Amino acid sequence: MQCFFVEFQCKLGQAYAVAEEIANREIASEIYSVSGQFDLMAKFYIEDDVDIGRFIADKVHTIPGIERTHTILTFKAF
Repeated sequence: MQCFFVEFQCKLGQAYAVAEEIANREIASEIYSVSGQFDLMAKFYIEDDVDIGRFIADKVHTIPGIERTHTILTFKAF
Protein backbone atom coordinates (compact mmCIF):
# COMPACT_ATOMS: atom_id res chain seq x y z
CA MET A 1 0.00 0.00 0.00
CA GLN A 2 1.09 3.54 -0.74
CA CYS A 3 0.44 6.20 1.89
CA PHE A 4 0.35 9.91 1.13
CA PHE A 5 -1.19 13.10 2.44
CA VAL A 6 -2.94 15.89 0.57
CA GLU A 7 -3.34 19.40 1.92
CA PHE A 8 -6.33 21.35 0.60
CA GLN A 9 -6.82 25.06 0.17
CA CYS A 10 -10.55 25.58 -0.27
CA LYS A 11 -12.64 28.39 -1.67
CA LEU A 12 -13.87 30.68 1.10
CA GLY A 13 -16.58 29.00 3.15
CA GLN A 14 -16.17 25.63 1.40
CA ALA A 15 -13.86 23.70 3.76
CA TYR A 16 -16.64 21.77 5.51
CA ALA A 17 -18.36 20.94 2.20
CA VAL A 18 -15.05 19.69 0.76
CA ALA A 19 -14.35 17.59 3.86
CA GLU A 20 -17.84 16.13 3.71
CA GLU A 21 -17.45 15.22 0.03
CA ILE A 22 -14.08 13.53 0.68
CA ALA A 23 -15.74 11.54 3.47
CA ASN A 24 -18.73 10.67 1.27
CA ARG A 25 -16.45 9.36 -1.47
CA GLU A 26 -14.72 7.10 1.10
CA ILE A 27 -11.32 7.70 -0.50
CA ALA A 28 -9.39 8.96 2.56
CA SER A 29 -8.59 7.16 5.77
CA GLU A 30 -8.51 10.39 7.81
CA ILE A 31 -9.52 14.02 7.22
CA TYR A 32 -8.44 16.92 9.42
CA SER A 33 -9.10 20.64 9.54
CA VAL A 34 -5.75 22.38 9.97
CA SER A 35 -4.28 25.82 10.51
CA GLY A 36 -1.82 27.60 8.25
CA GLN A 37 -1.80 27.96 4.47
CA PHE A 38 -4.22 25.07 4.00
CA ASP A 39 -7.71 24.38 5.35
CA LEU A 40 -7.76 20.57 5.34
CA MET A 41 -5.37 17.65 5.29
CA ALA A 42 -6.33 14.09 4.37
CA LYS A 43 -4.44 10.80 4.60
CA PHE A 44 -4.82 8.36 1.73
CA TYR A 45 -3.86 4.72 1.19
CA ILE A 46 -3.94 3.22 -2.29
CA GLU A 47 -2.69 -0.02 -3.79
CA ASP A 48 0.93 -0.11 -4.98
CA ASP A 49 -0.09 -0.47 -8.62
CA VAL A 50 -2.31 2.66 -8.59
CA ASP A 51 -0.80 5.85 -10.02
CA ILE A 52 -0.96 8.59 -7.35
CA GLY A 53 -1.19 11.39 -9.93
CA ARG A 54 -4.09 9.73 -11.71
CA PHE A 55 -5.84 9.00 -8.41
CA ILE A 56 -5.58 12.65 -7.37
CA ALA A 57 -6.70 13.91 -10.77
CA ASP A 58 -9.69 11.56 -10.97
CA LYS A 59 -10.80 11.25 -7.34
CA VAL A 60 -9.62 14.43 -5.59
CA HIS A 61 -9.44 17.30 -8.07
CA THR A 62 -13.02 16.62 -9.17
CA ILE A 63 -14.36 17.73 -5.76
CA PRO A 64 -16.07 21.13 -5.97
CA GLY A 65 -14.75 23.88 -3.72
CA ILE A 66 -11.04 23.02 -3.91
CA GLU A 67 -8.74 25.85 -4.99
CA ARG A 68 -5.35 24.21 -4.57
CA THR A 69 -3.78 20.99 -3.31
CA HIS A 70 -0.34 20.00 -2.08
CA THR A 71 0.57 16.31 -2.10
CA ILE A 72 3.07 14.88 0.38
CA LEU A 73 4.53 11.46 -0.41
CA THR A 74 5.64 9.31 2.48
CA PHE A 75 8.58 6.93 2.70
CA LYS A 76 8.58 5.07 6.00
CA ALA A 77 6.38 5.01 9.09
CA PHE A 78 8.12 4.77 12.46
